[in-house]
Amino acid sequence: MKSRIFLLLVVFLMLAGSLIGQAAPAASTPMAAQNALAKTNSAADGKAQAPPPPENPKSDSDESVTTIVHVVNEVRVVFTVTDRHGHYIKDLKSNDFRVIDDNKPAELRSFRSETDLPLQVGLLVDASNSVRDRFKFEQEAAIEFLNAIIRRRYDKAFVIGFDATPEVTQDFTDDTSSLSAGVRMLRPGGGTALYDALYFACRDKLLKQEQTGPVRRAIILLTDGEDNLSHVTREEAIEMAQRAEVIVYTISTNISGMKGKGDKVLERIAEATGGRAFFPFQMRDVADAFLSIQEELRSQYAVAYKPADFAANGRYRTIEILAQDRNLKVRTRKGYYAPKQ
Repeated sequence: MKSRIFLLLVVFLMLAGSLIGQAAPAASTPMAAQNALAKTNSAADGKAQAPPPPENPKSDSDESVTTIVHVVNEVRVVFTVTDRHGHYIKDLKSNDFRVIDDNKPAELRSFRSETDLPLQVGLLVDASNSVRDRFKFEQEAAIEFLNAIIRRRYDKAFVIGFDATPEVTQDFTDDTSSLSAGVRMLRPGGGTALYDALYFACRDKLLKQEQTGPVRRAIILLTDGEDNLSHVTREEAIEMAQRAEVIVYTISTNISGMKGKGDKVLERIAEATGGRAFFPFQMRDVADAFLSIQEELRSQYAVAYKPADFAANGRYRTIEILAQDRNLKVRTRKGYYAPKQ
């Protein structure tokens, strides 16, 4: 009897242990879930308690981007105004004209007469065989022009001679003696790569020249306009001049007495960049052309404006400056290329 009771007790204890063992995992599962939930809530609380980021965080790079956007949204243009007889008008005010950018009125930011802005001038002389007849006279006229226009410690100029390739005979300097020597180094001979020379002067000289403030960039191009060796086209050369914001003055060396194909090329280059084309059929007229360019460079206006609907997409945008007095003629570059972001 006692043995039977003992056996039942053992069986009971074994069953109880089994039940307790099965219940233990079930009991631990809610506890684990509670622990995991507690950790999740703790982590969530940690994120919520972290200080919120500033509404408009600005890094150094952001500051520089902001500055660039401000600069490219303002367009600066140099222009010349003449009356019906070609005389320069030098006393205009900002309310005497309006600016149209890409066919929409623009907001003026500043306006001033620019008789004393520093000059960056490139003299490009055709040294091909086609200009041999009066080359010496043109050299002397160019030297006289540089001596008159370049001011020491203020303006700078360079000299390039071109036939098959452009050659810099004098780099940027304010020393007129060095510039004169650079002009006299030119020797006629070879073919004519006119467009390459203009492209090179704008891209590799004027665009890369350091400037600490507003300047006027101009090229005086002395050639017959005939091109037979260039790798770039006329329009590519014009586009580079527009990107460099260069006014191109052309002086034809054609002495036939009739405007030829090359003269039309020179008219196109000058008109597209806001310059003038000169056709001195007699040698003495070359000096007069240089004098006219000199006077114009000292009789210009500069305006800064904000275009409407500006987009930094690299697209070409047109420029029109219209005088309120319809008897006045305004000459400026035809447009510009918006920068790309």
